[in-house]
Amino acid sequence: MANIDYKQSGVDVEEGYRAVSLYKEHAKRAAIPGMLTGLGAFNGMFEVPKGIKNPVMVSGTDGVGTKLDIAFQMKKYDTVGIDCVAMSVNDILCSGVQTLFFLDYIACGKLDAEVAADLVKGVSDGCIETGCALLGGETAEMPDFYDEGKYDLAGFGVGVGDKKQMITGEDIKQNDVLIGLSSTGVHSNGFSLVRKLVKNFDEKFIYDGKDTGKTIGEVLLTPTRIYVKPVMEVLKKYRKSIHGMVHVTGGGFYENIPRMYPKAEKSKRQLISIIKRDSWDIPPVFGELIKRGADVEKVYNTFNMGIGFVLAVNAKEADEIIEMFNNNAHKYSKPGIPDMKAYRIGRVAYAEGEVNGQKDAVLFED
Repeated sequence: MANIDYKQSGVDVEEGYRAVSLYKEHAKRAAIPGMLTGLGAFNGMFEVPKGIKNPVMVSGTDGVGTKLDIAFQMKKYDTVGIDCVAMSVNDILCSGVQTLFFLDYIACGKLDAEVAADLVKGVSDGCIETGCALLGGETAEMPDFYDEGKYDLAGFGVGVGDKKQMITGEDIKQNDVLIGLSSTGVHSNGFSLVRKLVKNFDEKFIYDGKDTGKTIGEVLLTPTRIYVKPVMEVLKKYRKSIHGMVHVTGGGFYENIPRMYPKAEKSKRQLISIIKRDSWDIPPVFGELIKRGADVEKVYNTFNMGIGFVLAVNAKEADEIIEMFNNNAHKYSKPGIPDMKAYRIGRVAYAEGEVNGQKDAVLFED
């Protein structure tokens, strides 16, 4: 048998070195105080911020999912990294905590340093938008395991907060107001269904009979909104008035909103959500997906339907909090993406009867 080396087995070490070299430039852009190591070390070190009396570490992990397939087909790789960061840092935010650092994981069948660097560019962009460091990562080239040209992208973030200031949902009460923060579109969930409904991502995206100037693929690749900075700014002033928070991801309204409520003790009624229909603007992409065959009875159990983050707040401060979100929206503007809007979308109530499932936990009213 002839002697073979690692490259002949399908792993190009030199391409890996080139990819890491490109990564370092993107990681530098996301450097923040507290970092003790940079890319290239065996691990990432970050100093716990001073002044936290009872520090609690909060972590979150996620991937981009099958949204990546659209990026591959369109050969646009520089935005899905933002989604990767968003999915974790928005989860961490639900406890009222700012993410401090993020690490990514990229896997592929055959490494292309330029493509991998574009993926990391998106991760870096997401970290900058969050205000956290890109502390490290891993790239795995696995020939014969992944198809050539296909990549997987995942990661995790870590934040630290004061135990006494954590938002746990325990303070949510009847008549709290539900505030919804607008999404940028589909975000990063439900794409297995999206890919069944849309076969040609180069089609023009027509809305209200007019050409939007974008393809449907470009609309679907709009990155997930990162809510960290606007929410953390509101928390500085209204933390005691914000009783619970939800990142609306896979499972939509029905699966995610109930997750913030404490489970009722025996003989006590369960808190549920009453959502007011037509209380927010639904992005056109959802209408397009329904037109293409998405079950209108189940879309709120699959997609975010235009609301990517929900807060349960004291009714007395609700209008002030909504006003603060909307007055500050311009500070977080991104080219080509509508500014975030805050809406009063519903209220917290006690269930009239037994809560047997999602449909009992989230009710819609006209």
